[in-house]
Amino acid sequence: MTTVDSPVVGGIAPALRRLYFVRFGFAIVWAVLLFVTSKSAVGPIGVALVVLYPLFDVGAAVVDSRSSRATEASRGLYVNMAISLLAAIGLGVAAASGVPSVLRVWGVWAIVAGLIQLIVAVTRRKLGGQWPMILSGGISVLAGANFIIGAGAPNLALTTVAGYAVLGGIFFLVSAIRLGRAGQVR
Repeated sequence: MTTVDSPVVGGIAPALRRLYFVRFGFAIVWAVLLFVTSKSAVGPIGVALVVLYPLFDVGAAVVDSRSSRATEASRGLYVNMAISLLAAIGLGVAAASGVPSVLRVWGVWAIVAGLIQLIVAVTRRKLGGQWPMILSGGISVLAGANFIIGAGAPNLALTTVAGYAVLGGIFFLVSAIRLGRAGQVR
């Protein structure tokens, strides 16, 4: 019956739209702060920022799961929360070993989180606005592999992950805009 589906979809899309706008803003501000403060080495501010990013992801997944309780996506979001929490811990530990270790942990997290994002977005296709999230999940997997492979290169900088955050933020922005348009069509 469409009356049962309609409130769920109607309630999720506006909540996701707001969340995606917040995630876009956070990603841009975070990337600028990382770029300005961590150009050469892993200092205390850089460590705090790389740990903060997956913790913010946990918070965003909590907000998302609260608005998505009645959907299949909520299971993937719980997995994402656990993976991102582990990533935050791993990044904090890896920071003591330097930029290559941070990039390896970030890369593993990007791969796993990208796969989860891809799966969640595929289950939400009917909401509209999910193709950017599907693409973002796939790109995250590729970027994660690139971080792991590139971790052995000379002259690494922590700011490498800033571009990843900006691109992810842009995908959230596009998805938020598309969700708004999908809501207007109905």
